[in-house]
Amino acid sequence: MKSLALSIAAALAITAAGISGAGAHGETYAAGAPGSPKKPSRTVTVVMTDKEGEMRFEPNSVAVKKGEQIRFVLENKGEVKHEFILASVEDNKKHAEMMKKFPHMEHDEPNSKSLEPGQKAEIFWRFTKSGTFEFACLIPGHYEAGMHGTASVK
Repeated sequence: MKSLALSIAAALAITAAGISGAGAHGETYAAGAPGSPKKPSRTVTVVMTDKEGEMRFEPNSVAVKKGEQIRFVLENKGEVKHEFILASVEDNKKHAEMMKKFPHMEHDEPNSKSLEPGQKAEIFWRFTKSGTFEFACLIPGHYEAGMHGTASVK
């Protein structure tokens, strides 16, 4: 039963994170579309930290050209688990409410990763839409402690 509840929560979380399509192919997200490791990309390393009660992404802003693919290299150099979710501010806000109900939810979607201390991960992302998008850690309390940033796409 617990597994079913987690599956339902994960499905709802995916919806909250900005997926508007269905299936592994052709999915659309608020912030663009999954990229491909086989295509050229610019690498942006994002370090997750938690020092003296402040939680941060370094850098906390990224400027992107519309159509550009970014290879995000994520590194959790903190002492607690963190996550990286790339979506619209509105979608992240909805997802944060879901995380309050299911704080142990794991993320491993094209636009999100959960990382334990010392772990690294990658996300390949194509920014197909102009606008300002947000990357955030939505583990309860982390966003409020400063763990969010922006991707500005022009």
